[in-house]
Amino acid sequence: MSSEKQNQFQTLCREAQSCCKCPNLTQRTAVLSDLNGNINAEILFIAEAPGRNGGDRTRKPFSSDKSGANFNKFINSINLEREEIFITNTVLCNPRKTTGANRKPSVKEIKNCADFLRRTIDFVNPKIIVTLGAVSLEALKTIEYHQYTLKVDVGKILTWNKRILVPLYHPSPQVLASHRRENEQFEDYKILAKVIAK
Repeated sequence: MSSEKQNQFQTLCREAQSCCKCPNLTQRTAVLSDLNGNINAEILFIAEAPGRNGGDRTRKPFSSDKSGANFNKFINSINLEREEIFITNTVLCNPRKTTGANRKPSVKEIKNCADFLRRTIDFVNPKIIVTLGAVSLEALKTIEYHQYTLKVDVGKILTWNKRILVPLYHPSPQVLASHRRENEQFEDYKILAKVIAK
């Protein structure tokens, strides 16, 4: 990795961490740093937002919570290492309800963070983008319009913005319980493995 690219990335991280566009997220810190992964990765995963017990606390996406444990299980099933990938979020800060529980980011929060998402994609310049959940798939429309939906296009090999796109479900326990079971997600990751091998 060139020192110039590393310096450019650090500038992007500092910009994200000083952003104040979302009134409800001003007490949060953007999860974007070297802990997100390999800035030269060929595979970029985009999730929804940092989890309260995961990325928001550890500064590393998909770590120290159940979603993170599930994600690691899925990528390990296809011999994919964290060091080979980059993980970011549609919204870089953790959105919470007044109760303190995680909540989905609002449309406004997604739009406010869209430029960071676009710049991260351009910067990493991955061959393959994997969206994790409906929120991140929908958020790509803020950068380049598409008509894909998670329900119809999960596990398909698609093209978006001149890149390969593979929409997958989020690895959260709630999704595994009600939308996309573990065995189905393992099959989805096998499709991703075929794409990577090409």
